[in-house]
Amino acid sequence: MVASCLSPTSLYGGYLRRCFTASGLSSQTIDIDHQTSIHFWGPTTASHKPVLLLIHGFGPVCLWQWRRQVQYFCADFDVYVPDLIFFGDSTTTSSDRTEVFQAVSIGKLLEKVGIERYAVMGTSYGGFVAYHMAYMWPERVEKVVIASSAVNLIRRDNEELLQRAKLKEIEDLMLPRTAEQLRTLTSLAVFKRLPTIPNFLWNDIIDKLYSDNREEKKGLLKGLTLGREDTPNISPLQQEVLIIWGDHDQIFPLGKAIELKEVLGEKAKLEVMKKTAHMPQVEFPERFNAIVKNFLCA
Repeated sequence: MVASCLSPTSLYGGYLRRCFTASGLSSQTIDIDHQTSIHFWGPTTASHKPVLLLIHGFGPVCLWQWRRQVQYFCADFDVYVPDLIFFGDSTTTSSDRTEVFQAVSIGKLLEKVGIERYAVMGTSYGGFVAYHMAYMWPERVEKVVIASSAVNLIRRDNEELLQRAKLKEIEDLMLPRTAEQLRTLTSLAVFKRLPTIPNFLWNDIIDKLYSDNREEKKGLLKGLTLGREDTPNISPLQQEVLIIWGDHDQIFPLGKAIELKEVLGEKAKLEVMKKTAHMPQVEFPERFNAIVKNFLCA
């Protein structure tokens, strides 16, 4: 274990916090009810700009997944970036582990801070949460961006993902405990060939980003309401929806995006980013941001 003062992961985390702060956001925590507290990054002062909610995927906290979007969108939007429950400092004593509970909790957070209307963008697991928010509250959610998120997940998809990863349990992929498991996850999530990274750096990332609340996060994986059936268990949305996907995504292959567009109805639009995988907002942020902004501002 590397001491925090010497940890490359911790040092880069400090840089990410400075990026969020420089974009006008501050770290805040709110008790949304007697059971649940949500940590989030939000504007330090109120404005009359439209509100954009960014919901991270399974993995590291929001700082590590949305830096380039925060830096880009804060000029035109009041951006709110929560940590989902059991990520970072967001926690609950409730026994509910579904993504629906995550959606309800983020909805309560926005009510607490006085936000009535907003656009929502979610990546991967965060897309599941964004979908449920849009479905439950069409009067609040104005537009929806679903990035690399197979909301139309079925039972077979998880089985095929484990085959690609050559692993037996989904938590071994999504909650890596070894350098080899984290290499496998990264190879599926990123299109670009990574340089050789020594094991001590992989292990430092695991220690700092994947070790907290492991049992609770396993519960989140088991608690998913999506992906339990042999057919998609979702309905069309009333809002305009942008589906944005990498053409080399090996977590949720591109075929899921094409199918999702049909399932969500005529208000859904699909944008495919070439030479990207499961993290287009990280691999090609300029192109990703431009596509999203054109959709939100149309």
